[in-house]
Amino acid sequence: MTVMVTGGAGYIGSHMVWELLDHNEKVVVVDNLVTGFEWSVPSGVTFVKADIGDQSKMEALLSEHNVDAIIHFAGSVVVPESLEDPLKYYRNNTGNSRNLIEAAINTGVKRFIFSSTAAVYGEPLTTGPIAENAILNPMSPYGTSKLMTELMIRDASAAHDLHYVILRYFNVAGCDLEGRTGQSTAGATHLIKVACEAAAGKRPMMKVFGTDYDTEDGSCIRDFIHVNDLVNAHYVALNFLRNGGQKFTANCGYSRGYSVLDVIKAVKRVSGNDFRVVKTDRRAGDIPALTANSNRLRTRLEWEPKHDDLDLIVSSALEWEKKLLTIRKSA
Repeated sequence: MTVMVTGGAGYIGSHMVWELLDHNEKVVVVDNLVTGFEWSVPSGVTFVKADIGDQSKMEALLSEHNVDAIIHFAGSVVVPESLEDPLKYYRNNTGNSRNLIEAAINTGVKRFIFSSTAAVYGEPLTTGPIAENAILNPMSPYGTSKLMTELMIRDASAAHDLHYVILRYFNVAGCDLEGRTGQSTAGATHLIKVACEAAAGKRPMMKVFGTDYDTEDGSCIRDFIHVNDLVNAHYVALNFLRNGGQKFTANCGYSRGYSVLDVIKAVKRVSGNDFRVVKTDRRAGDIPALTANSNRLRTRLEWEPKHDDLDLIVSSALEWEKKLLTIRKSA
């Protein structure tokens, strides 16, 4: 049997492909290459350039490759852009996912793992790590588009033989510790990626959006999870479904946060470069503090993170920035 990874030429998806290969799984990658890179797909892995919204195409691929599970990453992920162009997010994240879900049902694929987000929670009503039973109140079309997909998966599962895991990411960061893949998107908005680009001289400076939040140093606080730990959570989820699990929703994070300014200090410390930082106004849609209560994932699926170390996350991202220069020169 084969695992289909949608968005498998992108940042998290390409790490997932390697995680599956490390466990001797057979993989097919589907990506439209709008933000992904075909060179990030390992040699020997079947790659298909396609849009997941093309339902007939997806049904043909699922049948042709004898797919038994879908791990769905494909979509748009930039919160400020979603405020400027909400319909793009409802098309890419919600509408296309709807077609993919129906393709899975029509071809008898029974296992579906969905890449969701902490943005479905919106601004927490209480302090401390947020649990899965918190009120869902997204503050951006990005968060709403993901929540709508969660609801579609839940309802489709109730009506059909479709079992699922929904994983809500907090802030994914870092790169493969073996240097096989990493965050390669030009103009990326992920904090650690941006800071590492500034440290590597690829940006003249970086901005901090808001230093007047009700936090210890005035900047936003986020829960940063190493991408290798994140994709391992997906593999644990896949085994849960294969062993008879039917439905599960969980947060992916370390249950503690670092401020934006803390992260910048870490990047400067690890890189040894004192790059320019400009403090500016808040961005629409940003939440002051958001950390995960990840007890459900740890206890029920026995997930054990191995890379809960900010300096390790930063150093892996910095190493990838160096390698990316050579990859782009040869590409």
